[in-house]
Amino acid sequence: MIILAWIRDAAEWLWAISPVKYTIISIVRLCLAALLGGIIGYEREHSHRPAGFRTHILVAVGSAVVMLTAVYMSERYPDHLDISRMPAQVVSGIGFLGAGTILREGFSVKGLTTAASLWAVSCVGLAVGSGFFVGALVATFVIYLTLNSLKKVVAKGHAGKALYIEVKDLADEVPQLSKIIRRSGAVIHSMEILYDSDSKLRKKKNTSTIKALIFPKSDESLNMIISTIRADENVVDIYVD
Repeated sequence: MIILAWIRDAAEWLWAISPVKYTIISIVRLCLAALLGGIIGYEREHSHRPAGFRTHILVAVGSAVVMLTAVYMSERYPDHLDISRMPAQVVSGIGFLGAGTILREGFSVKGLTTAASLWAVSCVGLAVGSGFFVGALVATFVIYLTLNSLKKVVAKGHAGKALYIEVKDLADEVPQLSKIIRRSGAVIHSMEILYDSDSKLRKKKNTSTIKALIFPKSDESLNMIISTIRADENVVDIYVD
C-alpha cells in the first residue's frame, strides 16, 4: 500500500509539471492518430489506391499535431489566439492532397473515394488531437465500414459491365466512346486507361486500352453499344467482362 501511494504521489507530481504533462499527452494522442489513420490507410492500400497506408498515417498525425499545437498555444496565450483557426486550415488545405489522388486516376473518378477518405482521416486526426477520442474511434469505424463493406453491397445491387476497348487514337476516341455509351441511355461509372499488365486484351503497337465500367439499361442496349463501338474505325478490339 505504501509503495502504491508513493507511485501515485510521484505520478501526480510529474503530471503537475507542464512539460511532462504535454509530452505524455502528445505521445498518446499522436500514437492513437497514427493507429486510426493506419486502419483506414490499410484498407486503401489493400484496394491498390494511390494514397495508401503511409499517406493516411501522415495525414492523421499531421492533423493531430496541428490540433495539439492549437490547444497548447491557446492555453499559453488565451487572450490572443483563436483555437479554431489552425484546424480550419487543415480541413480546407487537405483538398490539395485529395485533388492529386483524383488526377492520378486519369479518366477514372474512383479517386474521389480516396480523396474523401483523406479528408475524413484529417478530421479524425483533429478529433484525436483535441482529446475527442470517442468521436475519433466511432468515425474510424464508420469510415472503415463504408470503404470496406458498403462497396460490396453497391456492387451486388447493380448489374455493371466492364468494357475493355483497344483503340488507336486515344485522345479522339475517349469523347467518342462517352457519346456512344450515353446515347444508348447507359450510365458511365468510370473510365480509365489501363497499363499493359492490367489489360485483358493483347495490346498491339501504337494502341491503348480503355476500361469503361457502365450500367446499361438492358442486354439489348449493351449489345447495341458493343456493335456501335466495334464499328468504329479507331477501335481495334473490345472485350466485355
